[in-house]
Amino acid sequence: MVKNLQISSIDPSINRRATHSLVASLTKQLNFKISSLFINFVTSNDLLEINKKFLKHTYRTDVITFNYSTKEKIDGEILISIEDAFQNAKKFNVSRSEELNRLVIHGILHLLGFNDKKPKEKILMSEMEKRLIYKNKFALLRSR
Repeated sequence: MVKNLQISSIDPSINRRATHSLVASLTKQLNFKISSLFINFVTSNDLLEINKKFLKHTYRTDVITFNYSTKEKIDGEILISIEDAFQNAKKFNVSRSEELNRLVIHGILHLLGFNDKKPKEKILMSEMEKRLIYKNKFALLRSR
């Protein structure tokens, strides 16, 4: 079990235990420790408001990270829009759970210092995401 990890969601179908297991698996594969990590699954409108207020961006996004990390340990927040994740899943023809996995992984990579602003950075980050998704197929959604 990973200590200092909190997961919250507006959607009761989010499987917190599986999300916890995904993060635990990533700590081993990517060799990092957690000081404090909050993963919040929120609405698209909530994430838009956070994007506007804290990042001064006026557009929607599927994931935002706030990084307070030191070199020794991860300390941060990952906010994921459930609605945008589900739209992405449909758009890219993947399961909703796989897309949620990708967004958690994407957030963790940002907290580890990876960026996706420049084309080369985006390619590297995308390749890492694909490798990690292949290794980590956790059911982040409960069956209905």
